[in-house]
Amino acid sequence: MINELFDLSQRIALITGSARGLGFVIARGMAHAGATIILNDVVKDKLDESVKVLRDEGLNAVGYLFDITDPVAVAKNVEAIEQEVGPIDILMNNAGIQIRHPLEEFPEEDWEKILKINLTGVYLVSKYVARGMIARQRGKIIHMCSMQSELGRPTITPYAASKGGVKMLVRGMATEWGKYNIQVNGIGPGYFITDMTRALVNDEKFNAWLCGRTPANRWGDPKELIGAAIFLASKASDYVNGHILYVDGGMLACV
Repeated sequence: MINELFDLSQRIALITGSARGLGFVIARGMAHAGATIILNDVVKDKLDESVKVLRDEGLNAVGYLFDITDPVAVAKNVEAIEQEVGPIDILMNNAGIQIRHPLEEFPEEDWEKILKINLTGVYLVSKYVARGMIARQRGKIIHMCSMQSELGRPTITPYAASKGGVKMLVRGMATEWGKYNIQVNGIGPGYFITDMTRALVNDEKFNAWLCGRTPANRWGDPKELIGAAIFLASKASDYVNGHILYVDGGMLACV
């Protein structure tokens, strides 16, 4: 009974921006739970390499190269996936970027880039995938949110604005699509050790601040996101909708 609740066998999962970083870790975790994984990226060599890694582990994985901010490419590739691999049961909108500048000096082109990838891309992929889910009357959509869906920090205000928008996409999509048996939820990671955060990990002052600020007193291990993702992708979350599951070591719970 319990195993069945979290079993992703016979499910197809599309994870955007998943050739590297947290997206790849989550993709691998879902694959080990039985899902067929559709990896997505805009860098072909990295995408091909990541697909090979999963296949070499005996996992089911396919790569699709497309830009999530291009509506024509999104529509074309979602259709291709459903024709060539099968119906998309699980969508995880993971792709995102971070650019840092003081807000009063933030270049307009960087503002537009952040919103286009972090927010518009989530809307576009969800819209085209949801059409098939609506027709089938079932589906799981998971958005990668952030602690910055709730909090601000200096030099990343546009990122926080985009992730605040993603939080409201979680709620809006859950409201509109819940009647079709589609659950739309989010994961809000705290600070995890990745290639993107390596400089912060190695910054003694920041590292001390972070560990002191986090009740768990440490950084997160990317593997600690897998359980949350599988829960939100599985039958276990069939009555969970419009929720953001923060995986942050308790950071949001305290001042």
